[in-house]
Amino acid sequence: MPLKQALAVFLVALLVVNVVAESPYRFFEWNVTYGTIWPLGLPQQGILINGQFPGPDIISVTNDNVIINVFNNLDEPFLLSWNGIQNRRNSFEDGVWGTTCPIPPGKNFTYILQVKDQIGSFYYFPSTAFHKAAGGFGGFRILSRPGIPVPFDEPAGDFTVLIGDWYKSNHTYLKSILDRNHKLPFVDAIHINGHGPQGPNRASFIVDQGKTYRLRISNVGLEHSLNFRIEGHKMKLVEVEGTHTMQETYSSLDVHVGQTYSVLITADQTPKDYYIVVSNRFSSILLSTTGVLRYSNSNQEFTGPPPGGPTSEIGWSLNQARSIRTNLSASGPRPNPQGSYHYGMINTTRTIRLANSAGQVNGKQRYAVNSVSFVPTDTPLKLADYFKIGGFTPGNIPDAPPGGGIHLDTSVLQTDYRTFIEIVFENKEQIVQSWHLNGYAFWVVGMDGGKWTPASRDQYNLRDAVSRITTQVYPRSWTAIYIALDNVGMWNLRTEFWARQYLGQQLYMRVYTTSTSWRDEYPIPINALLCGKVAGRHKRPF
Repeated sequence: MPLKQALAVFLVALLVVNVVAESPYRFFEWNVTYGTIWPLGLPQQGILINGQFPGPDIISVTNDNVIINVFNNLDEPFLLSWNGIQNRRNSFEDGVWGTTCPIPPGKNFTYILQVKDQIGSFYYFPSTAFHKAAGGFGGFRILSRPGIPVPFDEPAGDFTVLIGDWYKSNHTYLKSILDRNHKLPFVDAIHINGHGPQGPNRASFIVDQGKTYRLRISNVGLEHSLNFRIEGHKMKLVEVEGTHTMQETYSSLDVHVGQTYSVLITADQTPKDYYIVVSNRFSSILLSTTGVLRYSNSNQEFTGPPPGGPTSEIGWSLNQARSIRTNLSASGPRPNPQGSYHYGMINTTRTIRLANSAGQVNGKQRYAVNSVSFVPTDTPLKLADYFKIGGFTPGNIPDAPPGGGIHLDTSVLQTDYRTFIEIVFENKEQIVQSWHLNGYAFWVVGMDGGKWTPASRDQYNLRDAVSRITTQVYPRSWTAIYIALDNVGMWNLRTEFWARQYLGQQLYMRVYTTSTSWRDEYPIPINALLCGKVAGRHKRPF
């Protein structure tokens, strides 16, 4: 065995105590650097992983141990988060500022993830310093284990499709605008896998006539909901963020910020080149970009204009969202139907209503949840909690919008482990919101316009609501979710609008238990980085 491989195996044996012995290991070594990228046809500084933009895909199987050794060769601290990976009982690995210290320049850190009891399509991204505006993102897929049936035939190919809005400006310049507490300007363009609106360098996907392909579409952008469509082809939805869905067919699909959809397309048209179109939604300024679906036996380029799509129709998007439902007869990570856990038959023990807002604090732009605009501490909250040094007050954000102006605080929602709760996102603003909760999937049981009231529960879907990790809330509307709090730890609940998140529209959910049993939460990893007030502290050994 080569020395490097032997050392890796030895380190993993020391670091990993929370894995099933027979679960396979997948090792990745990533070098994070700056480099020149050309998403809009002009050179700009981007963040590369192993020289790639977007970064390499992670392909794993349910219960795999995914070991990612990240070397930070940027000139500033860097942190990766794993959008949708639940990090069961191990929020130390979550990769956001509230749980994990960033990797210092010139140093490395080994993430130890186990994709326990998960399947599906997700992605990773850089979570600090507005690095997300420079790249550093990539696909993360979890395949079903052999012998676990999947409710569709094996496709001929499987493509990662990362879409998002994009700025011409460097991420450091954008960050400086936010650091002065100003709003960002409107985005400049939309990309598909790092390729911009037009020209010979369009994103392209080559298919064979008559065969079926899987596309895993993630909106890795900063703010805008996007519509995805393929000229002349229908898309059959089969999976959403880890849940097999009823196989509805769509001609176009709204993908809100932070969301991932998995669709099947069949190359059943005349062999030629077809437009792939991504355009923004719910905005007076319309942007679009095109890629190409190219038949391998094509001898004809595009003809005519790209197909149009929806623009500001909220009702159309709401109806589409309501049509996305769980396939109750499909198997999940285990060979049991996904609907075997009857969420609709469990009584909730607590209702939390969370309202977003925007405003000024001391003449500076801020965003808030229930009037509290999040201010990060110099020590990640999870580490401060573990070492009992204080610095934040669990329960300092109310369970319902209090009204009144915005104030600054380190907002932490106190919740109890192994309870079943309802969260209602209330959006009184004129823009679509997008909410994500780390460490969990939740059931989206209802959404509608107007004001939520207890009577709104009468229209909840308590049978086959989709379980997912990110949900949208339409303008002047509400969205309700149910969550089983079965993952102890400190978890980030945030807007996926990255400028709003940066300026305070987020909080942390402390899922707490008084038990000291190791079965509830794993101890701090032996390789955990320590910073702030816990720098130099002795870590608890395994």
